[in-house]
Amino acid sequence: MQLAQGRLAEVPGLTFSRLMGSGGGTGFSLLPNLGVYALVAHWRGAADADRFFAADPWYAEAIARTDRRITFRLEATMAHGAWGGGNPFSPRPEAYDPGAPVAVITRATIRPRKLPDFWRYVPATSRSVQEREERLLSIGIGEYPVFMQATFSVWSSGRAMTDFAYRGDHHREVVRLTRERNWYKEELFARFRLLRSEGSWPDFAAPEVATAGRADAFTNVKDVTP
Repeated sequence: MQLAQGRLAEVPGLTFSRLMGSGGGTGFSLLPNLGVYALVAHWRGAADADRFFAADPWYAEAIARTDRRITFRLEATMAHGAWGGGNPFSPRPEAYDPGAPVAVITRATIRPRKLPDFWRYVPATSRSVQEREERLLSIGIGEYPVFMQATFSVWSSGRAMTDFAYRGDHHREVVRLTRERNWYKEELFARFRLLRSEGSWPDFAAPEVATAGRADAFTNVKDVTP
């Protein structure tokens, strides 16, 4: 996966990409999962993405090594913060429907001296997400182990996701501690309209979604056969 970074930089229409690994269990572990990887990408337009997934030689070789995969076609409706020094997404707030399914990407670069304090709260935070019935899928991913972390989650509705983020006691406490203890050197939160999903993933049932709109962001989670 990491050897493809230079190759992806040359893909027409691909304006941003990150290849990431995952942690053990549900992804929120210090121990790596060497079988699950993710590609997060932002495209100039849906046609560019379609050409890549249909005909790119690197992608064809990558999926030949997998035994399952799922791709989410997304449209950003909100994005704030930075990833690699800038915000890669182009949000359209007017496309947001709080009653429709949403996907969320959160990511952060953790200050090295803050790592022990940060990781003390990760297991409980992961459990609080897993316990929500409205959570359809969630996984911890990262560009580098331990200090560059991200999460990808899919929720039954934007309203349910917001309720968890702002009314869940544990999550609110973690948000407060993030600010008080200055854990992050860089962070980003992005919310997406879920346009469609392709493929399958354990325990994930794709919700019904509207099909109209442009698609310019994907996250592709792959289960790699050793």
